[in-house]
Amino acid sequence: MSHSLSVTEVQVDCHVFPPSVKPPGSNKTFFLGGAGDRGLEIEGKFIRFTAIGVYLEEENGIPSLAVKWKGKTAEELTDSVEFFRDIVTGPFEKFIRVTTILPLTGKQYSEKVAENCTAYWKAVGIYTDEEGKAIEKFLEIFKNESFPPGASILFTQSPHGSLTITFSKDSSIPEVSNAVIENKLLSEAVLESIIGKHGVSPGARKSLAVRLSDLLKDFDCATADNKKLDAKEEANGVETPIAKETAAIIS
Repeated sequence: MSHSLSVTEVQVDCHVFPPSVKPPGSNKTFFLGGAGDRGLEIEGKFIRFTAIGVYLEEENGIPSLAVKWKGKTAEELTDSVEFFRDIVTGPFEKFIRVTTILPLTGKQYSEKVAENCTAYWKAVGIYTDEEGKAIEKFLEIFKNESFPPGASILFTQSPHGSLTITFSKDSSIPEVSNAVIENKLLSEAVLESIIGKHGVSPGARKSLAVRLSDLLKDFDCATADNKKLDAKEEANGVETPIAKETAAIIS
């Protein structure tokens, strides 16, 4: 494995995303899957609005994805819609840090996210009143917020359906969150709107594919080397958490 891809920080514009974090709303450690920007081309010039880092739960993220995707190249993963859906819907926690490059109001940000989420739900035929209520709560949480350059919006996504939302005036991660929304579709749609088929950050999508391809290759080797040992230890009543494999890979 190339350690420069798997464990180092990533810099987007002037904002640095560290290799690992412990976000609010979770007692677990997360590793940096990838990072990129969100922007638009305006009058022939690409204008960056936000820098986005996507983190995956250290204990279960790689093992869950390795079942189907180990051995795939970065190019294969980049081109696979299903791969990114497996990240979004996988049985492990995710953490997203959105750091502003240009000033942004909470109303501007939340309305755009709500628009993207609602469009996706309606496109796949899963929009219900429950999602409508979740969007209303989402908009209310952001209504009076403002994000100057360098401020961050933090999302902790649980596979059980909760979306923990935290605001930071810089790149630091507060210990206490601002709000929690219990809606599985909204929780997933926030990340889907970033790295999905029509996601707003192709850079984050590509970064995830490159870095995770490298991690998955090494997990394949580690699994092959340790399967027999783990089976033997389990038979003898010795606890062998999958975290040991993952910790070895990303350290």
